[in-house]
Amino acid sequence: MPRAGPGTFLRWATRHGLLRLSVAAAARRNDPQARHFLDPMIREDPYPFYRQVRQTGALVGGHLTWSTARHDVATEVLRSDAFSVDPDTLPMPAPIAMLRDLGRRRMPVGPIDPPSMLVTDPPEHTRYRRLVVKVFTARAVESLRPRVERHCADLLDELGRAAPDGGPVDLVAHYASLLPVTMIAEILGVPALLRQRFLDWGAAVSPALDLGLSLGQFRRVEAGTRQLNDWLRGHFANLRADPGDDLLSQLVLPNSEGERLTEDELVALAGLLMAAGFETTVNLLGTGTALLLAHPEQLALLRAEPRRWPNAVEEILRYDSPVQTTGRYCRADTEVAGVRLRRGEIVIPMLGGANRDPAIFADPDRFDVTRLNARDHLSFSSGAHYCLGASLARLEGEIGLRSLFEWYPDLALGGVPRRRPTRVLRGYDHLPVRLRS
Repeated sequence: MPRAGPGTFLRWATRHGLLRLSVAAAARRNDPQARHFLDPMIREDPYPFYRQVRQTGALVGGHLTWSTARHDVATEVLRSDAFSVDPDTLPMPAPIAMLRDLGRRRMPVGPIDPPSMLVTDPPEHTRYRRLVVKVFTARAVESLRPRVERHCADLLDELGRAAPDGGPVDLVAHYASLLPVTMIAEILGVPALLRQRFLDWGAAVSPALDLGLSLGQFRRVEAGTRQLNDWLRGHFANLRADPGDDLLSQLVLPNSEGERLTEDELVALAGLLMAAGFETTVNLLGTGTALLLAHPEQLALLRAEPRRWPNAVEEILRYDSPVQTTGRYCRADTEVAGVRLRRGEIVIPMLGGANRDPAIFADPDRFDVTRLNARDHLSFSSGAHYCLGASLARLEGEIGLRSLFEWYPDLALGGVPRRRPTRVLRGYDHLPVRLRS
């Protein structure tokens, strides 16, 4: 890979480099939030840390940010108009703002770059969401059920051919990553022959959703993002000339009200759907498989009562959320949980911690697929930025896990799983299984 140019370096420095320096400085002052960022033991199992934060207070301050692991406070922050998802709302010294703006020249459009919905507030966010939400309604997603079932059957057949002797075989590489990328590629009108290339792009781009990347990691993200941008722009031109019935074909042309997205808005939306749609489901499928293999009594219950599979997916999402944390920026002085916050301060809702709040979930550290209020989790966020693809992730999780254990009833771990090295995103990048005993 070529050396990073000045633009790439400036973007890395203002997004990740300064954060890494700030975290290191906070760690020298024994800041607990810096421990959350740096300690590999917390990354492996963050839940004792979340419990400590929750017991310390409703909103816990550090040298860098405020944090909450309480369900009610996290929900309040996520739904409040006093907070923004756009880091540009943060006041910053003029020289740093100038460097940030210089770095944005000729940069590729990634999932966390404007005009992505992840970093856009209303009214722009409302406009983007209105244009695509009809594809992701519960009814529209339910109509995809036969297609998801067909793709699961094809992929599980391929999985068996990849391990003719029963394994071990990596479930992430051969199943958990393929189902979401196949579905999102189909929704975006990507030819099936490009599935592997789309998977490679997804793997390259999705680390952009994490914090504090090294310069090398950031360069790889930008290289993958630029390749995806170039392909998408050509894809849009083809769809304008010969549209299909997929989502992007609907978006590249003006709608009935004459509204249309700019080229950069289309690129940002497609990249976000690819990265976010891929990340949530691959982690849900891998984590769900590992949890059910570790709790055979819960798996036996699902086999005896298959109607419980949708609720089991909710409990997997609650118990070990694919997205562990998110961030909000105070756009105005406000008060949360009795704490006065000033404009520009940052609050980190710890979604994984809120999902284990005993004030909401009885015996929260117990994995229970019959839990009545499992769906009250915050794994898909809340408020205006509630995950657009939540219904699709739920459907893929339900069918993907149920089909896996039906096709391979003797499925068992075939080695030591390896967790992903990310902090915001939680899941496995290697999950060896045996298909037959």
